[in-house]
Amino acid sequence: MTATVEETFQRPVGELLRGWRERRRLSQLDLANQVEVSTRHVSFVETGRSKPSREMVLRLAEHLDVPLRDRNQLLLAGGYAPIYSEASLHSPAMLAIRAALRRLLRAHEPYPALVVDRWWNIVEGNAGIRLFTDGVAPELLTAPINALRLTLHPDGLGSRITNLPEIRASVLTSLHRQVASTADPDLQDLYDELRGYAGGERVEPPGPAEVVVPMRLRHGDRELSLLTTIATFGTPLDVTVSELMIESFFPADDETAEYLREL
Repeated sequence: MTATVEETFQRPVGELLRGWRERRRLSQLDLANQVEVSTRHVSFVETGRSKPSREMVLRLAEHLDVPLRDRNQLLLAGGYAPIYSEASLHSPAMLAIRAALRRLLRAHEPYPALVVDRWWNIVEGNAGIRLFTDGVAPELLTAPINALRLTLHPDGLGSRITNLPEIRASVLTSLHRQVASTADPDLQDLYDELRGYAGGERVEPPGPAEVVVPMRLRHGDRELSLLTTIATFGTPLDVTVSELMIESFFPADDETAEYLREL
């Protein structure tokens, strides 16, 4: 599990690094070869017999693909100051990021697009996301609005998605992968919550001609078909920016595209 700041000080940096190595399913030999150090050195770091330098902590974290938030915690556990900032998205330092996000969202209209944080809370959205918020329970629209909860909850889109078992399976599989990658307890709680929703019917394997599963969504008397993509910022140096995801929806057929343009 991702440690809090207090837990980080209680747990040695070597123990934390061993946890990340085991989570990535690497042996000490595998990691040593990637970092170009001896297996003995990796072992000494993990057992606390050797204190890693600041540079070594960062090298190990990079090869273990540790998220920036957790790299800061590794540095703290090793007795070093964090190096990655964590600015609020509404701070002056984030002005350029916010402007870029809003340009992307506006450019995608009339199709829906939204920006979510690490926990899938919506932080920005364009006019197209009204497609997902019309008619849902008011409590699901209380900030922070969680995109996955909104999608699968029976009082959200769960009652309007006509292929809910397939979408539910896809969402839960992706979220489970994210939990395994980050060991974030809040994401684990979200996963457990979503698993408890209705819609867990058995999903048939996709046919040989299928390349992606679209979301089939009822809107009024129409059934729309939507594809989705996820984008992130390249080479981020801020924790907040590194955790932002831009989810863009595209019409999967001409009828859906025409309907969304009319809306």
